[in-house]
Amino acid sequence: MSRHRVPLRGGVEAESAWIGWDRPLNTFFAQVLGQPDAEGEQEELVWAGTTFSELTRAVDAVRVLEPWCEIDAGIVARLEIDRMETLAQRDGPNQIDAKSFMTRLEAINRIKPDET
Repeated sequence: MSRHRVPLRGGVEAESAWIGWDRPLNTFFAQVLGQPDAEGEQEELVWAGTTFSELTRAVDAVRVLEPWCEIDAGIVARLEIDRMETLAQRDGPNQIDAKSFMTRLEAINRIKPDET
């Protein structure tokens, strides 16, 4: 997995923004975190790329962050390189089990309770 900090636009009320490639989920991701609260927890203002193949192109992740961040033109190329560097990698036993669990969980969440 890769993760790159992206500079925030002036006036944006957030603490940090991140973009990267998640090989096990086969997706790029984009994340904007708010200022820490009294307990040090940060609210996730934006978090895209959390499900299998949600953002399949680097430019899709960049578009999510554009309202929040100053995006350097080279980040798309860097993200594609990150993705290509993982093409030969395979899932280990723990990743296989986690993907199986997530697939079952998504199926359960799609089932609607009986409305009788």
